[in-house]
Amino acid sequence: MTETTDAAPVSQTSQLYDNLRAAILTLEIAPGERISERGLEARFHASRTPVRAALSRLEREGLILHEGRSWTVTPIDLDEIASLAELRGVLEPAAARLAAARASEEQLAEVRGHLDSLRPTPDQQAGIRMGSTFHLDLAALGGNRFITDAIADALTRLERTRWIEVRTPEARDAAWEEHSAIIDAVRSGDADRAAELLAAHVAGTNDRLLAWIAQERRRLRGAGMAIVGSTER
Repeated sequence: MTETTDAAPVSQTSQLYDNLRAAILTLEIAPGERISERGLEARFHASRTPVRAALSRLEREGLILHEGRSWTVTPIDLDEIASLAELRGVLEPAAARLAAARASEEQLAEVRGHLDSLRPTPDQQAGIRMGSTFHLDLAALGGNRFITDAIADALTRLERTRWIEVRTPEARDAAWEEHSAIIDAVRSGDADRAAELLAAHVAGTNDRLLAWIAQERRRLRGAGMAIVGSTER
């Protein structure tokens, strides 16, 4: 009986965390928006303990800030975006080199097949999933879990803005083509080419993202999104 009682709060916390995280990442809850424990209790029909546990977990991921007794969804931070691009520009080419040296043909074929299955990307959410899946699959092939974990954390922190990268069918097609060229270089064993393509992909994606935000910053703020930092780096 005790086991069932103990499991209920854990299950509720996990479900609440998933729902709240999704609302933040999809911008349903806007960057800079204040949220309260009582409001979340009512919104998600949850008790206080799971709400606090979910908020603490999201705080550790950098998606919300705890200020006194209130919580705030972290603003879109342009300086953080630039720093994460620098991090990815170092780690992801290194992961590609490791993948070229360590991954089996079976593993590489699986990633290639997974990428091909995501070729039709009819909407932005599908495009975001395609990008996250590819980058994490490729990182995992390198066999270094610390690199993979760091890349996964960076992608989580960027997910709220990555919808901008895939906002048009043309952008989604271009992303797929770049991913395809990268995995083909890894499969051919050309580590230098794979690293070069991946570094260019990360840099190009970041440049386009920051340029678009700079252009649309006033409109985004007018829509209630808090944006801090500078697009100049």
